[in-house]
Amino acid sequence: MSVRHTWVVREGAALTSWFEVRLTFTDGARVEALAVLSGDGIRVEDVRAEPPLSLDDLAVLADWLETPLFEACVPGSAGAAPAAARRARPAWPPGREGRRLVAQEYRAAREEGADPVLAVMRVTGHSRRKSLRLIGQARDEGFLAPRRARR
Repeated sequence: MSVRHTWVVREGAALTSWFEVRLTFTDGARVEALAVLSGDGIRVEDVRAEPPLSLDDLAVLADWLETPLFEACVPGSAGAAPAAARRARPAWPPGREGRRLVAQEYRAAREEGADPVLAVMRVTGHSRRKSLRLIGQARDEGFLAPRRARR
């Protein structure tokens, strides 16, 4: 089950948001719906199902869509996209503590035989370039051994 914030239209003070909802069942059946959130409430504008829904299934469609739509619509503020539509970077302590944690993650990945840069990227949520910069800062701080012997 997934809900994706598709687009937002602002007309004056009114805000209208569209959501794509996809449900996949264990038997291979799937339902795709387009829901609209406006000042009047939530409406389902389009439903596509494979195989086609029976009348009984159509009657319980609202129950299937209610929880995921509620979770997608409620956290977002009125002028912003819902939290699920944004990339959230994990909280990471700044300064010396952050560099110490980078070094700790780097060493743990090396011991496991994994790519240490990817491990730092995954934990911090930063790009490869920023992660390499953090690793270099951890080396400069003395948390990691120098990269090569200095003469």
